[in-house]
Amino acid sequence: MCGRYAASRRPEDLQGLFGVEKWEPEETLAPDWNVAPTKEVYAVLERPLKEAPDPRPVRQLRRLKWGLVPSWAKSPEGAARMINARSETVHEKPSFRRAFTARRCILPADGYYEWVTGSDERQLEEQGRKKRSRKQPYFVTPADGSVMALAGLYEFWRDPALPPDHPGAWWATCTVLTTEAETTPLGVAPADGPRALADIHPRMPLMLTPDRWDAWLDPARADPEELRHLLVPPPAGLMRAYPVATAVSNVRNNGPELLTELAAPEESTLF
Repeated sequence: MCGRYAASRRPEDLQGLFGVEKWEPEETLAPDWNVAPTKEVYAVLERPLKEAPDPRPVRQLRRLKWGLVPSWAKSPEGAARMINARSETVHEKPSFRRAFTARRCILPADGYYEWVTGSDERQLEEQGRKKRSRKQPYFVTPADGSVMALAGLYEFWRDPALPPDHPGAWWATCTVLTTEAETTPLGVAPADGPRALADIHPRMPLMLTPDRWDAWLDPARADPEELRHLLVPPPAGLMRAYPVATAVSNVRNNGPELLTELAAPEESTLF
């Protein structure tokens, strides 16, 4: 899954990296090293500009709220539970299938956090018999220090309780796609800890390599079967994982120190 991530890159850097044509400086977000559900995040997407004479899609950097609200939802109350969409079934789920064919985005991140538990507890979680308790947090990030481009979907929801011209009448929300975690060795593994991403959690966010960015963002691609070919996990060995302080477990904590690598895990874990 992806329940927390870090996003500290400046919009100017993201513009150049992703070839963004449209960006409004007033939408600048502060660097965030502890992005939690319902927070606003940066998203790269392609769609025509509102009221522009040219109907062509324009690559934009936008602010979206993390936690997708389907356009047909009666209220936004379930947004915090819609932070992830399984890549294996996204094309058929009512909450995601329309966005999958028409509203795809990239959510830039430094990396994501995941919490390790013992093997027995994890087996119960995978069987749906027990909620996994959080213990030692790990930060997972590209081994080469590049931006992690998370595959995402976005939606627009109209609040019927507000007039159309109200600034809060429209919600722009998003979700992160996930896939099965890699069982192959990490590109850089901690000296004492997990050797593969699957040792940390059975799921991981789907990272798109640069060769898939254009196809994923292209709104002209609408065939579900064609799009599903883009949902293949990245090549093995691109990621590293290392233990970080348990301070990240509290969403009120924020700062670059949350990414500091620990010499050893703070809490005992089993592998």
